[in-house]
Amino acid sequence: MGVDLRHVSHTSLTLTLPSLTGEPAAYDPTFNGPIHNRSCTDIICCVLFMLVVTGYLVVGILAWLYGDPRHVLYPRNSTGMFCGVSPNQDKPNVFYFNILNCATATNIMAAALNGLQCPTTQVRNTPPCVCVRLVICHGGQSAIVYTHTHSCLTHSGLVIAMVVSLLFLLLLRFLAAILIWILILGVLAVGAFGIWYCYREYAMLANSTVTYNNVGFSTNVDVYLQIRDTWLAFLILLSVAEAVLLLTLIFLRTRILIAIALIRESSKAVSYMMTTLIYPLVSFVFLVVCVSYWGITALYLATSGAPVYNVVALNMSQSDCSTVITGNQTCDPLAFNSSMYPSCPSARCVFIKYNKDGLFQRNLFNLQIYNVFAFLWCVNFVIALGQCTLAGAFASYYWAFHKPSDIPTCPLASSFMRALRYHVGSLAFGALILTIVQIIRIILEYIDHKCRAAQNCCVRFILCCLKCCFWCLEKFIKFLNRNAYIMIAIYGKNFCVSAKNAFLLLMRNIIR
Repeated sequence: MGVDLRHVSHTSLTLTLPSLTGEPAAYDPTFNGPIHNRSCTDIICCVLFMLVVTGYLVVGILAWLYGDPRHVLYPRNSTGMFCGVSPNQDKPNVFYFNILNCATATNIMAAALNGLQCPTTQVRNTPPCVCVRLVICHGGQSAIVYTHTHSCLTHSGLVIAMVVSLLFLLLLRFLAAILIWILILGVLAVGAFGIWYCYREYAMLANSTVTYNNVGFSTNVDVYLQIRDTWLAFLILLSVAEAVLLLTLIFLRTRILIAIALIRESSKAVSYMMTTLIYPLVSFVFLVVCVSYWGITALYLATSGAPVYNVVALNMSQSDCSTVITGNQTCDPLAFNSSMYPSCPSARCVFIKYNKDGLFQRNLFNLQIYNVFAFLWCVNFVIALGQCTLAGAFASYYWAFHKPSDIPTCPLASSFMRALRYHVGSLAFGALILTIVQIIRIILEYIDHKCRAAQNCCVRFILCCLKCCFWCLEKFIKFLNRNAYIMIAIYGKNFCVSAKNAFLLLMRNIIR
């Protein structure tokens, strides 16, 4: 039951192709950039995102009220008291016995309190120099820590990188073709040199009889470089890669010329809108805020269990300790005094456990999951906001007929305000899809970590395939989202329509 293609006209076949790639947009001479008459998009997702962020703030406040980061910042003694905090402010280190060695007859506590001292840091000043050598370890002795007498050039790496990048952008505006072709030819030259070098090493080992069977498995990489077959494998791989690059260069040379023109125009756009170089710093600040809030919230959630102290008799044989001390009396270690139990002088207020009976404490794991989910969503939203903002700014430049006079005033700020005013829901929608995929990847990593001890090859294979598939899916969604945000910035449509149009546009220009 097939279709006889002999009776189908050529025209009817060609009419089905636009359904796969969509109709290209018609030329509109009146279109002058990102449209201004737009409305809010994906309102439901915007409301959902606001609710999640509000809940995230509530979780952070509750964690701050119940949590106590001193549990992880300071050590505690056997009675639950913090070291380095009042009343033990002058005792920052916890003392414990070495269970690997038997205790001697010496009064260890007396020796620790009177005779022993903590190791001190050895400090040595170096003469003035550009960079200070780092002495890690020599002769089995501890490293010597050097103070920096002069600033090192490595501390200026960020500034140097920014200056070099700016100079490179300026050079791209005037020498884009030369730089790109030098880069391409340089890659080909490096590949050709690698082929020659591998062939030379392969020829020099012509009389070698060493094989992989003789060497076996070794952590020393130099051993494998003495085998002739190793250089033969390198030679084949480099030759194939070089051939692929040459064929790509030959058949896609016109596309490379288009790419060079795009790079030249992009560098020109950056020179007209220098604020676009500063906006990544704004995104970086937002990301630092998200990461800091997530870390602090996770820390306070992990330490939100209230400590429980009970009165315990260290010597139950004393007087009436067995009758007075039942083990259920709670106490406060700061206000406890053994004189409160005169019939049992050995009574002490001892730390027992952390309270996990409250509603908040019973749901700590669920709150940690919510913390991770909200964190990923916020991070992806910040990245989406940055991509949409930059896309709107560069779109204003692209559709400016007379440059730079037709470029709007403050295009970056205008694009940022448009994204926040109209498209928070669409950006949150795209970020939510990516967050769900990332959560699935985290779950798969957790399952794989738990199943590593099991020798079940079938389960490991399925997990490996799933991890690979979702990794590819995440990369694809990131790529599609980025192009969807560009469509949102230009045309102001919702996320689904923008993603569809972006996908069809990519399909029509798949080689590029």
